[in-house]
Amino acid sequence: MGIQKPAWLEALYSQKFFVGCSYHETAKKNEKNVCCLDCCISICPHCVPSHRFHRLLQVRRYVYHDVVRLEDLQKLIDCSNVQAYTINSAKVVFIKKRPQNRQFKGSGNYCTSCDRSLQEPFIHCSLGCKVDFVLKHYKDLSPCLRKCNSLTLGPDFLIPQDMGDDETTNETPHSTIVDSDEPMSWSSGSSGSENMSMVCTQEIVRKKRSGLYVCGRSVNKVSDEDMATSMSRRKGIPHRSPLC
Repeated sequence: MGIQKPAWLEALYSQKFFVGCSYHETAKKNEKNVCCLDCCISICPHCVPSHRFHRLLQVRRYVYHDVVRLEDLQKLIDCSNVQAYTINSAKVVFIKKRPQNRQFKGSGNYCTSCDRSLQEPFIHCSLGCKVDFVLKHYKDLSPCLRKCNSLTLGPDFLIPQDMGDDETTNETPHSTIVDSDEPMSWSSGSSGSENMSMVCTQEIVRKKRSGLYVCGRSVNKVSDEDMATSMSRRKGIPHRSPLC
């Protein structure tokens, strides 16, 4: 009697992927998209550190079906005659068969298990179709299996990092405006009016959103005329009343 499906292959075929992880229900990005071949379970990115010494196979999504990279799958099982598709410059293979009903079969290649139209010279549309075909005709899957002691996730796989408090993460790390309670130093060559003008300019930028213009340490509203006077460097300009 030949070797039937190994446990990791059964898990890859039967486990549910892209569903929420029950161990990390409240965490972000908790969809199960990794299959641990040693534990024979599907896990999410938050579970990966606990399985870092196991063989891990990333499962991807393509047209609403589970796929794996051909490069990774070839390390586990012979994938010859299985049609591959290209996603983001990488070839992938469907895990499960995708039956397709056809009233009329013309000339061309069709899957040996589900009658799906294929390109030359492929005869299987998925890994599951090939496994079923081999077991049905040869009763032994061992010639297709490959010894793989180590299988790691690709460099494009990101493990979520723990996020800090909302107050900390939403805080602006570097501010370009000096707080009003911090001391300011001025050069000895600056006049009093120039210093006041610079203070007012900075405070205007700071308080612009609140609608309250503050000059120096004053908290009273400043009129447009007083603001124009403080911003002007010329002194002694007479203010005449409008002519009647």
